[in-house]
Amino acid sequence: MKRLLPFICLAYLMPQSVCGQEIYGSWKGALSLGMTKLSIVFHIEKDGDNTVCKMDSPDQGATGIAAQVDYISTDSLKVSVPSLGVTYSGHLDNGAIKGVFSQAGYKFPLSLKQGAVKQNRPQEPVPPYPYTTKEVTFTNNCDGATLSGTLTYPTGYDKEKRRKDIPVVLMVTGSGLQDRNEEVFGHKPFLVIADFLARNGIASLRYDDRGFGKSTGDAEKATTMTFKNDAKAGLEYLRSLKEFGRTGVIGHSEGGTIAFILGAEGKADFIVSMAGTAVRGDLILVEQNRAALSLAGMPEDAVNAYCLTLEKVYEYMNSGKTLDSPEKVLQQIQDANGISLPEAARKNILSIMKKNNAWMNHFISYNPAEDIKRITCPVLAINGDLDMQVLSKQNLPVIESLLPKGKHNTVKEYHGLNHPFQHAKTGAVMEYGKLEETIAEEVLRDIADWINSLY
Repeated sequence: MKRLLPFICLAYLMPQSVCGQEIYGSWKGALSLGMTKLSIVFHIEKDGDNTVCKMDSPDQGATGIAAQVDYISTDSLKVSVPSLGVTYSGHLDNGAIKGVFSQAGYKFPLSLKQGAVKQNRPQEPVPPYPYTTKEVTFTNNCDGATLSGTLTYPTGYDKEKRRKDIPVVLMVTGSGLQDRNEEVFGHKPFLVIADFLARNGIASLRYDDRGFGKSTGDAEKATTMTFKNDAKAGLEYLRSLKEFGRTGVIGHSEGGTIAFILGAEGKADFIVSMAGTAVRGDLILVEQNRAALSLAGMPEDAVNAYCLTLEKVYEYMNSGKTLDSPEKVLQQIQDANGISLPEAARKNILSIMKKNNAWMNHFISYNPAEDIKRITCPVLAINGDLDMQVLSKQNLPVIESLLPKGKHNTVKEYHGLNHPFQHAKTGAVMEYGKLEETIAEEVLRDIADWINSLY
């Protein structure tokens, strides 16, 4: 669920008149943040009379972010990020910049060495491919969007002789605007899946989300149902080609939930839900926060207090009551439950209450249960037990209990896999970009084998 991940925004850099000669280039280091480390890279270049700097946070999937250079000389550097209250000051010593990274009153030592962080992604396919791909577009006339994507034919595809035997899947991304490869943290999971399916006799269509990449359409007011309609248009497009047999959906995270909806509406011949949700969205977010805070080492009583407050806030928001004074409502919730939150936690919850976001308002109130009950097509629902965004223990048992009995219906939990289905140690979001694996081979094999077993 990319929408819920933190991303860094930096201001445009300021022109500088003093230019060092030894600090230019790329410098990398690692912030030690309790149980985890966060890679930071500064790219410092000369542009005419000015010094320009871009910052990467590879572990957060953020690259090429503009930074403001406050000072630079042959042996010293100061970079600031006013929008986040971040500064970094360092001094060149024996080939390394030794300095301090500061944010919100906290200071962390950060040493930088020359070089960039190179992310190895061994599963990413490289052309030439042993199959054919084609750039295509389709339109959601209902919600006004033209979606651009890549149609991948399986190896050895013969349109005239074999089309009725070839299954095709529409691939639907998780929350937040993403490209057709669902690229995040330097990984391209949908590209890897499409490649594996093509080599195993299965066609696929993956597309850029509305208002992102090459696709058009208003994403600002879009909800899960809007994205569902985009996916529905994709299924209709695939059927209109008359080039394939059964037409199904593979959805990840929010895309997995959308797959459930399309299955309930009878729009898909089969569905694969990868970490799709099965309970109301507010419950997902509360447990997501609980898992993340616990993993970060926050004391149990503090975690419980924050999550109880968040739960009550979402209950209030779902009630339809007017939220004229978030501060007053939050205080009432705290008083009624005997909770005292630190100021930073209060500010974070207040920021949630003050947002009027169409996607979030729908997400916290939508319960997939009724849709899951109505599905009649074959379903493969999978999750990793280290998923900290859509918790397996919260969702898979519900899916299994709600799905109608079916010969091919399969619900499976993978030990040691996280939300993107990587082999992981903790399941933390910060870990995603550090792992070389894009998606576990056993997951790829299970998906392909299951789809092919339907024929």
